[in-house]
Amino acid sequence: MKRLIVGMLLLLPGTLASQERHDEQFYRPGSFNWKFLHEYPDAARLFNAFDYGHAVLYETLWSHPDAPASLLEQERFAYLTQNLLRRPPRFGVVEQAVAPEYARLAWRAMLMFDRAHVLHRQIYDVYSDEKLDDSTRIALVERLTDWYLADSEYALAATPKAMELMDGQAFSQVFRKGYPRFNGLIWAYHWLQVGLYEPLIEGRSPAERKAGVQATVAQFWAMVDSAPSRLPSVMPMTSAVAPAFTARHLRAAIIFDNLHMLHDIISDILVTDQIPRSGKRAAIYAALREFQDGKHNTMELEHWRMMGEHMGVEKMGGRAGVEH
Repeated sequence: MKRLIVGMLLLLPGTLASQERHDEQFYRPGSFNWKFLHEYPDAARLFNAFDYGHAVLYETLWSHPDAPASLLEQERFAYLTQNLLRRPPRFGVVEQAVAPEYARLAWRAMLMFDRAHVLHRQIYDVYSDEKLDDSTRIALVERLTDWYLADSEYALAATPKAMELMDGQAFSQVFRKGYPRFNGLIWAYHWLQVGLYEPLIEGRSPAERKAGVQATVAQFWAMVDSAPSRLPSVMPMTSAVAPAFTARHLRAAIIFDNLHMLHDIISDILVTDQIPRSGKRAAIYAALREFQDGKHNTMELEHWRMMGEHMGVEKMGGRAGVEH
């Protein structure tokens, strides 16, 4: 009986040799929490759909390695763009319920992404709280960024990581080449995630902010409705898409670019046949460690800004809040 119990435990995720601490973390306390959902429910609920889209992508790539590209490029893409995004979940998605096999493979990656997504959402909340003046908002966002970075076990670096990590490795770009429409959709998600900061910062009144958020969401829908022709063809960079946000909150802008690069790298790792299935977890965890390291494989701030300009903001989806 004892051997049977031990054998069963070894098969369970998160136990004994396969154990990883779950370490979930809730929002930092503040009266500003949930203000974005209250003021801009249609935009806020899109992010629940984005969470589902990221989770179903990784689950599909890991659990169905031999599936035809059409499973993501057509079936999953159609469901997301024609159904889920149109009627997004009212509540946050429990990603491990959508992607249980991927969660067992790379739970730490899920935790790190979740920490960064919480930072994203709390910044929206701060800028959606009409009771706060601008200087208070700026200070609060910097404090939230301090708290995020203080969690050194899970925080991504606030130093720009070299683009060669995403584009210069032996397995780089295999996902975007094999799944161009789905990759463009993920980049559209990332465009909106950073782009929404611009109207919240630049709007001079509640009415202007609401109109700006609506216009930015409309830009996103124009990309989706014209897919694939208007989906981003290069990774959106925060300095180009959201320059006002970048000027105010440089560290957060860099963290989000590193987050989005890491998303791409994990997709490539899951797809490539250059890394055996038995080595996928180790490769993902090596990438996580790389993006926590702010001293190696980095680029200067000016080079980071110039790269955003050189790549072309129009190819990224355009400057947020600017009609096309």
